Formats: sequence, C-alpha cells, structure tokens
Amino acid sequence: MTSLSTDVLTLTHVAITLIAIASGLVILAQMLKSGMSSGWTGIFLATTLLTSVTGFVFFQPPGPPTPAQLTGVVALLALVPTLYGLYVKHLAGAWRMTYVIGAVFSLYLNVFVLVVQLFQKVPALQPLAGNPPGGPVFGAAQGLVLIAFICAGWLAAKRFRPLIAVPVTP
Repeated sequence: MTSLSTDVLTLTHVAITLIAIASGLVILAQMLKSGMSSGWTGIFLATTLLTSVTGFVFFQPPGPPTPAQLTGVVALLALVPTLYGLYVKHLAGAWRMTYVIGAVFSLYLNVFVLVVQLFQKVPALQPLAGNPPGGPVFGAAQGLVLIAFICAGWLAAKRFRPLIAVPVTP
C-alpha cells in the first residue's frame, strides 16, 4: 500500500514522469547501440520537459525554494543545451556530446526523484530511510543509481554516433 495522492494533477504528473523515465531508458539503450529514434527521443524530451514544468504547479508555502523546486530548475537548465544541440545544431561536432550528457543527466534526475518518491511513498521503505529520506540505505540506493548513470553515460558518450541527416545550407 502506498501513500500516493489520487488527485488528478498528481496522477497526471506521475504518469508523465513514468513515461519520461521509460522512454529515457529506451533512448539510453539506443545511444549505447549508437542508434536513435526521433519518436522515442521526442517523447522523452517532451515528457521530461513536462514533468519539470508540472512539478512547479504544486502548491508550496512561501519561503525559500524546496529541494524539489531546485531539482526542477536544474532539470530545465539541463534541457536547454540538450534541445539546442539536437534540434538546432543537429548533433554536429561537440553538440553530439552535449546532447548525450544532457539527455543522460535529465534521465538521471528523473530517476533520482523517483527513488526519493519511492522512499517517501512506499511504507515498507520508510523505516529504512525515514521521511524525508536519508541515512545509509537511502544513500546507498542513490549512490548505486548515480554510479549506474555515470557508467551508462560514459559508454553512451563513447558509442553514440548516429547517422542523421544534417541540413545543408546552399
């Protein structure tokens, strides 16, 4: 039994986030094979953008920014060069690496927040990490996620060389 809210806004935000994570894992797997699907990539980038934006809709009391809001700002800032490198620069030159790093980092942030939410919302995990999550079990889980993404990102950066049509200017 989870303690997930059932209001429409929260459920929509969660659904968008889960689609972003699932499609992000697909594009990461494609990058590791030096492939790229514009459909999956578009879904990932659009839902990642939406999950960050919809996260700001939740009511927060006045005061300093929350960790969730700061994560949302970082996620949006990471998407700017990622989108620019893909859709404006068409992965030319250093923009290929910019895209890979930005896409993998964006996916990592989504998974990072997923782990936080799992430790907050799944009652079986709450005794292991508390609320808000912390401690060695939570740290180990987040550490493993970070290590996995660093390794996957490094491999993707080395392997990702898609064959895409770069527009030619006459």
